[in-house]
Amino acid sequence: MLDPRRLRLLRELRRRGTVHAVARALSYAPSTVSQQLAQLELEANATLFERVGRRLQLTPAGELLAEGSSVVLDELERLEQSLAEATGSPSGTVRLAVFQSAALGIVPRALTLLAEQYPAVRVEITQREPESALDEVWARDFDLVIAEEYPAHAAPRRTDLDRVPLLNDALRLGVPPTTARIRSLADAASAAWVMEPRGTASRHFAEQQCRLAGFEPDVRFETADLQAHIRLVEAGHAVALLPDLVWGGETPRIPLITLEGDPQRTVFTSARVPAAVRPAIVAVRAVLTQAVAFVP
Repeated sequence: MLDPRRLRLLRELRRRGTVHAVARALSYAPSTVSQQLAQLELEANATLFERVGRRLQLTPAGELLAEGSSVVLDELERLEQSLAEATGSPSGTVRLAVFQSAALGIVPRALTLLAEQYPAVRVEITQREPESALDEVWARDFDLVIAEEYPAHAAPRRTDLDRVPLLNDALRLGVPPTTARIRSLADAASAAWVMEPRGTASRHFAEQQCRLAGFEPDVRFETADLQAHIRLVEAGHAVALLPDLVWGGETPRIPLITLEGDPQRTVFTSARVPAAVRPAIVAVRAVLTQAVAFVP
């Protein structure tokens, strides 16, 4: 009989390439991972991998079993959902990945609603970049993610992940309180900018907006922390493109200029399709939707 926990280790090995990477991802000791994979070979009565340098390369039999493990794990997840539904009210732990502005603007109110309506549901929250978090939900590192999609920059799509819209979030130009000359994006051509790191959807969007306005932005500050963006703008050192959600329902502390065309990003949740019907995940999604109604 093949052990599902060991099947997951094989699946992770296929994805990550080394025993140490699997151990780090799942918080195991490398020796434990090696022992469990060796035991899986005995259970399968087949050679599942061979060492190539520092990596373990899956054999054809290993590839076949790793591919099939997703089906097995999905079916087990569906069985767990059925059992959870049979027990009545939602309960258990939901591992939620969020990006920073969602953590500020949605999550606190959602947790209050969750405690009132579904006290038996526990949520563990970790801040992650949406691009990587979607992959981590697929890999079962998280159960649910709040993710984003910027205009003309589609978020990764996986057929085994669903997508439920939460809200459309306006993106505006934040300028220092003492700067009266900037009334449009084009007026910020000579300003210093703070942007998120290269490779993020928000950075790509911001740079494209500046280029469409006829200039290359002078990016002097780079950080993923949007609170740092606000402080730099507030102090007069930079301008920035900021989502409305970052204010968490509070009154903005800096002037905000609406961009031409009023661009908005889409904020959505995503879960593995087999897990989406789990009562605890349904409950968390319900309170997230309710919390969004309080966002101005």
